[in-house]
Amino acid sequence: MAIGRAIACVLAGALISGCAYHAGSADYRGYEVMGEQTVRFGVVEAVRDVRIRPGNTGVGSTAGAFIGGIAGSHVGGGSGEIVGAIAGTVLGSILGYNVEQQANEIVGVELTVLLDSGRYIAVVQQAGEPFRPGERVRVLQARDTVRVAH
Repeated sequence: MAIGRAIACVLAGALISGCAYHAGSADYRGYEVMGEQTVRFGVVEAVRDVRIRPGNTGVGSTAGAFIGGIAGSHVGGGSGEIVGAIAGTVLGSILGYNVEQQANEIVGVELTVLLDSGRYIAVVQQAGEPFRPGERVRVLQARDTVRVAH
């Protein structure tokens, strides 16, 4: 039984860690390829580190509840097993939610750019390329995405 629980934990961890999509300035999704992009030029005015937190998929909470319920049901005997299963389910769900949030959190950067047109914009994207105030950059826009690149 302990081996089954260990396998369940490993599978849950693999599912949780695979939920994040990382999208830096050099990463493109399939639908963004071979499409036209608008290019504007400008100068980086400010750079600020940020955390990007993707939405909750529910995988962490569900896996945590499942594993916690199984583990909790082995506590005590008789009605203690029921109470343990309920407590394990609740605690496992909370723990799984937090694990998923931390596993999917991405280091990002907020860039304030003064465009050549005189207009200021701010773009948040995954950290990757290093940017410094005063650098000349390109602002690429296609559909609903905007990215800053050198």
